[in-house]
Amino acid sequence: MKIGIDARMMTSGSGIGRYVTQLILNLEKLDHDNEYVIFLTKKNWDDFNFTHGNFKKVLADLPWYSVKEQLFMPRIIARESIDLMHFPHFNVPVLYDKPFVVTIHDLIMFHHPRPEATTRGKIIFKIKDMAHRFIIRHTVQKARHIMVTTQFTKLDVSKTLGVSQEKMSVIYQAPFVQDEWAQTDKMVLEKYGINKEYIMYVGAAYPHKNLLRLLTAWKLFQQKYDGKFQLVLVGKKDYFYTRLLNSAEFNTCTNIIYTGFVQDDELASLYSWSSLYVFPSLYEGFGLPPLEAMHFNIPVVSSSETCLPEVLGDAALYFDAYNPEHMCDVIKVVLDDTETQMILIQNGRARLKELSSRDFAQKTCEIYMHALQ
Repeated sequence: MKIGIDARMMTSGSGIGRYVTQLILNLEKLDHDNEYVIFLTKKNWDDFNFTHGNFKKVLADLPWYSVKEQLFMPRIIARESIDLMHFPHFNVPVLYDKPFVVTIHDLIMFHHPRPEATTRGKIIFKIKDMAHRFIIRHTVQKARHIMVTTQFTKLDVSKTLGVSQEKMSVIYQAPFVQDEWAQTDKMVLEKYGINKEYIMYVGAAYPHKNLLRLLTAWKLFQQKYDGKFQLVLVGKKDYFYTRLLNSAEFNTCTNIIYTGFVQDDELASLYSWSSLYVFPSLYEGFGLPPLEAMHFNIPVVSSSETCLPEVLGDAALYFDAYNPEHMCDVIKVVLDDTETQMILIQNGRARLKELSSRDFAQKTCEIYMHALQ
């Protein structure tokens, strides 16, 4: 069979980018029978150099969420005579009428829309939001099968979009551990001005990521710890991080560092020397960064919202994401108690053993075969 995968988002720096990279690299290792056509942009063209002849690269240099994507992506795919297309995100061209499967990572824009991010006014946002909702509803209706990243998302898609649960399969990811993550350099801390023990957050600053409440909790924490720790925020600078950095909450905090986007080799170093990882999110479809922190034997404290207890299990200590004081107390409990730290680290190792990149790719391949039947 000839299977296409839309890999244009691979280097986007997002969880979807990690998902696509992990999937393709592991499919190349385990499936030597089917043909794969990988659609890439100019930006990520050189990131894949396949060693097996059943994998082929095709240029599809189209921006995602664009009119060009809707108009021209079906033509590019049609030239390759694909039997089944895998779109790893909801942005499936409406005019694409061949068999496909799709991965739905979350329904964040249904539950936490972001009209404040638009620079073109509320009317344009409303039009774009309506288009998004139409596309995702059309996608889940037309897909041969839908892959979701958690049971929470499966139930969310079923309830919100009216999709039968029999049409969906839960396939868990694993943290995407790369070879360069084995080497860590403490000089990275000096580069970013980190000169104390520190607590770490990795991710975007979207409102649902709940960083304003984290900053409120951090102020309370500083009062109790008198400046012993730093809080390190890691994430690509965009509209939301700019807004956060200009907020009164951020500018009245002490011992806080924002690194901006960092490459994976530096990210590994930041993880490895951290004392604690904190994840305050109000809504997630999976939640990869806490699992990445567990890979580096870092204790994790997390919000108890949405899918996070499902994904992290007993490898995290949970707090009420809407209560900064409780967030502060849980952070303090873990930092104060060496035994709790060790239990979380051990549970983290056990949780990671339950998540396999190979199983993730194998189960995805099985969905391909099922959909082609």
